[in-house]
Amino acid sequence: MRILVINGSPKGKYSITWQTVNYLEKLNPQHQFITIHAGQQIRKLEQDFSKVIEEVQQADLLLFSYPVYTFIAPYQLHRFMELLKASGVDLKGKYASQITTSKHFYDVTAHRYIQDNCCDMGMKFIRGLSADMDDLPKKKGQQEAAAFWRHLEWSMKKGYSEPVSTLKADHTPVMATPAINRAEKKGDIVIVTDMNETDVSLKAMVDRFVGILPVNVKTVNLNDFPFSGGCLGCFNCAVDGKCIYKDGFDEFLRNEIQGGQAIIYAFSINDHSMGSRFKLYDDRQFCNGHRTVTMGMPMGYLISGPYKQEFNLQMIIEGRAQVGGNILAGIATDETDPDGEILALAENLVYALKNKNTQPQNFYGVGGMKIFRDLIWQMQGMMKADHKFYKQHGQYDFPQKKPGMMLAMYLVGAMLSNPKIKSKLGNNMNEGMLMPYKKVLDDLDKKLNK
Repeated sequence: MRILVINGSPKGKYSITWQTVNYLEKLNPQHQFITIHAGQQIRKLEQDFSKVIEEVQQADLLLFSYPVYTFIAPYQLHRFMELLKASGVDLKGKYASQITTSKHFYDVTAHRYIQDNCCDMGMKFIRGLSADMDDLPKKKGQQEAAAFWRHLEWSMKKGYSEPVSTLKADHTPVMATPAINRAEKKGDIVIVTDMNETDVSLKAMVDRFVGILPVNVKTVNLNDFPFSGGCLGCFNCAVDGKCIYKDGFDEFLRNEIQGGQAIIYAFSINDHSMGSRFKLYDDRQFCNGHRTVTMGMPMGYLISGPYKQEFNLQMIIEGRAQVGGNILAGIATDETDPDGEILALAENLVYALKNKNTQPQNFYGVGGMKIFRDLIWQMQGMMKADHKFYKQHGQYDFPQKKPGMMLAMYLVGAMLSNPKIKSKLGNNMNEGMLMPYKKVLDDLDKKLNK
């Protein structure tokens, strides 16, 4: 496979993000990686874009590599995207993906910017890797990068890509093909729904999904559970996780729903949300407090309605998976190609169960958990169950626990504040920043050359 790397960093080869690309290139010598340092060479490309056109036409995959700058991609990559669109080059059907490094501050909007622009040009987009700047020197970060690449190759082989967002005046459901000869299955995958007799399209989607899923399935209809009422905000559950209601929902939630291997939510969009019954269900889950008790568990959605118009609902669904530490296996709707999307969801779910393909949290997850972390630390005297969980799972990751890093930054700041020292540093600072990444690449070379 011929991969064209669009390096949007103005640092060129000194980009930290690009080191992850180098790592993946060494892991995959069967592929050909070609890099255009677009961020560093943007003025040159403004004068002559012909080389880019030639390379993108030959590429099987466009891989955008860049740091996140102030909510979105760097200016240089914006300009490159303008030039690429204006060139008129035909990119329909080509695959594209992206790798970013950041501290996860609005990496989601940066990723969406690249994805939307690629989709404008008719490309098939595969969800990218959003890594922390410090991930690659760590074993976990290396594993996540390799897992991202395996999933990207698998997606290209299967022909899967992210759905394209489109705005439509109304919603006419495209019915899913009903399941044929569906075997009754119970137990491993839990479908949670509020479906009733009017949800004809949703029922067809659920039947189709269950019929093709090669694992056991159990359906839980929230309309059948005898809720005594909505959450009262009484904090009765704060110490031991027991709800003040005696309807048994806390045990039902933990045993019948969270006890499965994966959860699929199936609903029809109502009032720009999942509807009041699901809101009742969500609120009552506060018996788990702020504990991410299902982290690592795959989740997916079957949705009837104009989902691609509901941007706020999209953010809620992704944010829920991110903060909960869940693998979002996919979202299938009845808007355009329900059969294809349902099949993709089923196969992605099975892939996630088999490979546990967790990814680094993006801004939704990192930002949300920092808020919870600080909240529970302050409320630990009351939220005892949460406090115990956070301690056990290392979620109190306060920055003041890293005095070595803080001391090093004081030293760097002092050097940068001295004009003479700063002038002598030259490129040594960039070289120094890349030392831990170079060690990873050198170690990989030694391992591969044994």
